[in-house]
Amino acid sequence: MSSDTVTKSLAEIEVRNIGGINEASVTISSGVSVLTGRNATNRTSFLQAIMAGLGSKRSTLKGDATEGSATLTIDDETYTRTLTRTDSGVVFGGDPYLDDPEIANLFAFLLDNNEARRAVARGNDLRDVIMRPIDTDSIEVDIEAATRERDDLEARIEELDGLEQELPELEAKRRETKSELADAREKLEAKTAELDALDAGVEESRTRKQDFEAAFERVRDGQAKLEDLEFDLETERSTIERLESEREELEAALEDLDESSEKIDTLGGHLKRLRERERSLKEAIGKLGSVIDFNQEMLDGGRLDIDHAAGSTAGDDDPTTELVADTETTCWTCGSTAETDQIENTLDRLQELRSDELKERNMVRSKIDDLTDERSSLQTQQSKRQRTERRIQEIETEIETAHNRVSELEEQIADQKETVEELESAAESIKVEHHEETLELHRETNSIELRIEQLESEIESIDDEITDREEAIAAREDLVAEREAITDELADLRTRVDRIEQEAVEAFNDHMSTVLDILAYDNLDRIWIERREVEVREGRQKVNRTRFNLHTVRTTVDGSAYEDSIEHLSESEREVTGLVFALAGYLVHDVDETVPFVLLDSLEAIDADRIARVIDYFSDHVEFLVAALLPEDAKGLNEEYAYVEAIK
Repeated sequence: MSSDTVTKSLAEIEVRNIGGINEASVTISSGVSVLTGRNATNRTSFLQAIMAGLGSKRSTLKGDATEGSATLTIDDETYTRTLTRTDSGVVFGGDPYLDDPEIANLFAFLLDNNEARRAVARGNDLRDVIMRPIDTDSIEVDIEAATRERDDLEARIEELDGLEQELPELEAKRRETKSELADAREKLEAKTAELDALDAGVEESRTRKQDFEAAFERVRDGQAKLEDLEFDLETERSTIERLESEREELEAALEDLDESSEKIDTLGGHLKRLRERERSLKEAIGKLGSVIDFNQEMLDGGRLDIDHAAGSTAGDDDPTTELVADTETTCWTCGSTAETDQIENTLDRLQELRSDELKERNMVRSKIDDLTDERSSLQTQQSKRQRTERRIQEIETEIETAHNRVSELEEQIADQKETVEELESAAESIKVEHHEETLELHRETNSIELRIEQLESEIESIDDEITDREEAIAAREDLVAEREAITDELADLRTRVDRIEQEAVEAFNDHMSTVLDILAYDNLDRIWIERREVEVREGRQKVNRTRFNLHTVRTTVDGSAYEDSIEHLSESEREVTGLVFALAGYLVHDVDETVPFVLLDSLEAIDADRIARVIDYFSDHVEFLVAALLPEDAKGLNEEYAYVEAIK
């Protein structure tokens, strides 16, 4: 945060036996805090203590102590980190601010051995550093789940599409049925008129006529019930035929779908082991990088302030001590000495080992990608097979139910036919004038009335079916919207890594451009990252991998621009570039939401004026900025910053 923040947060750090510090307690406020002093004044040790309280394990226990601790209190919340020396090394405990400090180690704790800074200084591929915090395993799991959900939605939408295609046929059928109903009503009206005319010209006993009409009403009711049963029977038989046809199609489709559950389980086991191996390699690579960098600094004499503060007697003017110091190095973990050449050889082997493990990790990642794609395809196929098997089972049950219903209906129809015949005989036995003509007209009228009832029922059924389908089709729009949302989510998941890469590159390039303008290096016009895909061989196959390549542009005395290699940057330019690269990672990964600190150390290669500008620029992006500086480097800083003198 900038120095003009109105409400400042407070952080209190209590340290015991870390680095070169015996015991100390310091309170700092949000904004910029400057640890100023000469070498061996425990500036780096104090930064290590803050790192420890925040959760890092890249802190050292005082050489003559068996245990140490760092307690960090931020706005009344307290966090602890303990360090205990054991036979197997230093064990870390307590309840620190962060459960997983990896992202802070990369982009917030910018000491001399910070991996982001060193990657720039060594000219390494920067993608590995910037993308390391991304949980690609979690992204793959989310992709698989979203893919299955999208496939289910597509199956339901496809089913509804079929309903929509059938709507015109239903509407045409409704029009035809209504036309037939109108014709039937006209015929009924004509037959009724004939009966009325016949009755008008015939003198008949009122009682006999009523009995005759009542008998035919019973016949009509019996025939109506018979036709209902026959309609139900035909419906059930059509249902059986449709279900059997659907079953045949599904069984044919099932033959083309392999039983893949066992293979999916096998692939799942392989993926689990590969991901465990990738995590193991990632952890090992990180540890190797820290060990290599730390020991390289020991060889280069970069940790003298801790050594002196830890009780070293190197201050004695003993020429023998100085001579030994040139050929031997003291181990920072066990305190024993070893030949410098021997340690350098060991470092060479460690670097080779790290290179081998990086290659293996890349191969493992490639295998994970391939197996994940294969498993996703199999899971989609398995999901389709399971849906098909479930539908076949449902069809078997429906067919069995329909056959039982057919048997029941056939029995009921046989009984009803006998009943109708009996009713017809009873009606025919009632004699009236013009008996045969009257009987035929009643039969025709009954038949027409039954047909009208059937048509009315059929139209009502068609109306209901059309309404149901229209409602289902309306709901399809929601399913389509849901599918589009899932599709967008899938695209987002699949491009998340790409977007983070692009954002990281853009953030670095924007910040680097701004910082270069502020720092005004002579003849250094531009430093930027190029994100590009390269084809590399991993095992027996070639795969595309993204790399971040750092470029520089300089100008000659006559103003001509040319591209230069990173190796030709000055030490100051490299250090500034490394810091800006780490800041880009801090912003891209929203590290401020995880840890509110940025710690700066080992800025001696940058001149005082530029250090002041860098710190001022960084202060706008972080709540707590703590920088360790030599007195002459601190002189050019803003007087409003908080200053902490040497820590004992």
